[in-house]
Amino acid sequence: MRWTKTLIPTLKEAPAEAEIISHQLLLRAGLVRKLAGGLYTFLPMGLRVLRKIEAIVRQEMDGAGACEVLMPALQPPEIWRQSGRYEQAAQVLFKVRDSSQREWLLGPTHEEVITSLAASEINSYRQMPVTFYQIQTKFRDEIRPRFGLMRAREFLMKDAYSFDISDEAAQASYQKMYDAYVRIFGRCGLKAFPVEADTGVMGGKFSHEFMVPAQTGECEVAYTEDGQYAANLEKAASRGPLTPAPALAEQPLEQFPTPGVRTIEDLAAAPYHTPGHLQIKTLVYLAEGKPVLLLLRGDDSLNEAKAAAALGTGVFRPATAEEIASLMGAHPGSLGAVGFDKARVLADEQLRGASGMTTGANVDGFHFRHVCVSRDIPAAVWKDLRTVREGEESLHGPPLKIRRAIEVGHVFKLGTKYSEAMSATFLGVDAQRRPLVMGCYGMGITRTLQAIIESSHDQNGIIWPIAVAPYAVCLTPLSASAESEVMQVSERLYAQLGAAGVEVIMDDRDERPGVKFKDSELVGFPLRIAVGEKSLNQGMVEFCPRGGTKELVPVDAIIGRTLEFLRA
Repeated sequence: MRWTKTLIPTLKEAPAEAEIISHQLLLRAGLVRKLAGGLYTFLPMGLRVLRKIEAIVRQEMDGAGACEVLMPALQPPEIWRQSGRYEQAAQVLFKVRDSSQREWLLGPTHEEVITSLAASEINSYRQMPVTFYQIQTKFRDEIRPRFGLMRAREFLMKDAYSFDISDEAAQASYQKMYDAYVRIFGRCGLKAFPVEADTGVMGGKFSHEFMVPAQTGECEVAYTEDGQYAANLEKAASRGPLTPAPALAEQPLEQFPTPGVRTIEDLAAAPYHTPGHLQIKTLVYLAEGKPVLLLLRGDDSLNEAKAAAALGTGVFRPATAEEIASLMGAHPGSLGAVGFDKARVLADEQLRGASGMTTGANVDGFHFRHVCVSRDIPAAVWKDLRTVREGEESLHGPPLKIRRAIEVGHVFKLGTKYSEAMSATFLGVDAQRRPLVMGCYGMGITRTLQAIIESSHDQNGIIWPIAVAPYAVCLTPLSASAESEVMQVSERLYAQLGAAGVEVIMDDRDERPGVKFKDSELVGFPLRIAVGEKSLNQGMVEFCPRGGTKELVPVDAIIGRTLEFLRA
């Protein structure tokens, strides 16, 4: 390819909309252009990278025994109602209507579609195990698209689905996909590591996310330095706060006035001097329209993913001030569960056995002190509701650390959640019908592309791993004149590199050498071979690995040196 025959619209400055470095470099290197919020056109260099990632994914999926299919992006809402996710996933669903005003959904994922297919095509245990995958465009109604391809409304995803006769067999399929993901990310040059994760609206028994460490990542991961534990912050557990809740000798419950107290901080300040770990925070939520109280220590934060698991539904929200007042008879700042019997009460495990606590009295401007949770809130059901904090002991001992990361893949062991809901059954060896046991495996192709940039760049631009680079070599003649020796040697090298199977782009623009060098580094080609008059006078050309040390190589040795570099 010649630079003048393609489109690489590089930019000197990053557009103001680009908040993180990978988004800036996507735009500056001319890989994509924005159409609207969360919608991007892939330009030639970006598309070449995307196709290379796809090729790696296909090779590993095929190697793991998966069969490629292609399912419709447009889906009927009836199958989402059948699975129970139409309301649960309502916030991310794009809904459209045809000319007859019938509703359709633009698919954010394809569990319902593949289960419908399996229900009609898989009838016997002899047809399993089987795993299907596709690389397909997905649509999600992001309220605030941001960070380029990281949080887009339209994106490319590889999703796979396994079907097995038992949990044990499903575990083997899960492990095959897990191992394939490790290989895929390794081949893409990413240091992705698996972490335990919440299953969220996908449901199922357990899952792992594959994370790439990045200061600008949208996820937080808790881990131990010994490598024995890593979990998404939505899932992470610990032995509890560094300051435990007290278990003091029981004293009679006492109500006392707290005029003007509205927050945990107010009660911690003078004249009350009650620190957060001695307070009980009372949160009022509506779960599928029904009120529920969630109790935590005052210095803890509610983990909404854990709350969803505890409530048994993803359809919940904080109650409004009006709903709280109607239910509790008091306003936020004075709420508590002592003597309250109008709703379910879920209490965080860190309150188990706590006494000597303080909580709202459900009377505006009053609190209770000397609260013994087991005595005064006996209806509480114990659940893990809190978000862990850095420094807390992990379940196996070493302290937790927390770092930010980018999620690039997610694997789930779904079990029979979808097959039972959608009547996808098979005839077993004993002639009995059973639901198919499922797993699903998602990988963001476009997100992986941006994650590579986020983890592999310097102040000059992108540093592509050879396996996914748009071109392996940028051949850079420092003269554009067709009659010059520089261009004649460049044309010869261009032909020789192509004949040797090297993906090479020749920067044949009539531009200053500095402009060509900067653009080559910005786009991130792994190797630049610069042909100039001065070096040719010595029988040499410049060999410049991206991010490495420049050296002079004899013209007649440059092809061999290049092949050696690319094979390393």
